[in-house]
Amino acid sequence: MTPLKIDFVSDIACPWCAVGLGALEKALERLQGQVQADLHFQPFELNPHMPPGGQDLGEHLTEKYGSTPEQQAQIRQTIAQRGAEVGFEFHPGGRGRVYNTFQAHRLLHWAESQGAGAQHALKKAFLEAYQGRAECMEDPEILLAGVSAAGLNVAAAREVLEGEAHTAEVRERQQFYAQAGIRSVPAIIINDKHLISGGQPVEVFEQALRRIASGEVS
Repeated sequence: MTPLKIDFVSDIACPWCAVGLGALEKALERLQGQVQADLHFQPFELNPHMPPGGQDLGEHLTEKYGSTPEQQAQIRQTIAQRGAEVGFEFHPGGRGRVYNTFQAHRLLHWAESQGAGAQHALKKAFLEAYQGRAECMEDPEILLAGVSAAGLNVAAAREVLEGEAHTAEVRERQQFYAQAGIRSVPAIIINDKHLISGGQPVEVFEQALRRIASGEVS
């Protein structure tokens, strides 16, 4: 099997990140026995200056993109269809509110050291909570419920939230990817040099990973 280092740069606030992760997972399933993925989730904040309490989703999208409620509803429908294709069920009304996600990124960084698959499991739990159930992702108890759902140590995670652990490391990684030119997510970086941008279909991921693994793309 060909080893592939995969850095999945993303934010749980991004619905396309849920689509992209689902598509990547399915592509890796298709390539089972051919590639061995070393998957890491890297932080990217879409709304780093979002104040406590967040902002209404519709209001936020109108301010940020100038979109109308009708356009937003159409986009939600498109995202829901793409999510269904990769097995992710979005909340019908969207996320409800947009929150600051830095605390979630700190926990995801912590989870990276908690054993094989721990970070991946926590990422999926957070995406399901935010994108699937429209839960308040600045609430420590919601975050800890995600930790529990991922099978991780809730007491240890609570210590992370109550202190400053992993704050500097997350900031450093965010700066690294910003300086590397990442401006939107998901951004999937293979072997530190090949970039796949956006919530692409399964076939796009499969073809790209196959070509990289075979050496067709150097």
